Amino acid sequence: MQYSAATAQERKDAQAPHNLYIVGLFLFDLFMTPAVIGLKIGMIGLLIPLAFSGALIAYIWLRGRSSALPWFVAAHWKFAFARCKVLMLGYALTAALVLVAWLLSSISDDHNMSAILWTAMTRIALMPTLITVMITAVLEFSATAQAVKGEVPDKIAAAFPPPAV
Repeated sequence: MQYSAATAQERKDAQAPHNLYIVGLFLFDLFMTPAVIGLKIGMIGLLIPLAFSGALIAYIWLRGRSSALPWFVAAHWKFAFARCKVLMLGYALTAALVLVAWLLSSISDDHNMSAILWTAMTRIALMPTLITVMITAVLEFSATAQAVKGEVPDKIAAAFPPPAV
């Protein structure tokens, strides 16, 4: 939906949630997660980037609920949170696969086989999150372009109708 009532400042402000989300993706998911793996902190260390990412998602959600924002800007904060939901789905799939990896490695009688299973399965378990990160990054870059053009997705506009002008 084209929202012609959006001012230049509102269009600029509407880019903020998308830029924040993209920075969070790159910083927490693409840089911090491999660093934690490389430092061999262990699987508990993966909770560090997850906690930072969760805090960012909570901030985007809270900011989208703010009544002080103009409609166009608030709609883009809600749009960014919709992408956050997709990312949280990726996190949930990864958590389920880590649980499967833990169960499979715990039933093995051989300690070496258990370690091999754990290592292999946890690396595979990270794939849903990494794929989701890549997909949502591309989607957020396009959302930034939509904010510049003064557009709001029809689905967001239907759920959060614009004020009467």
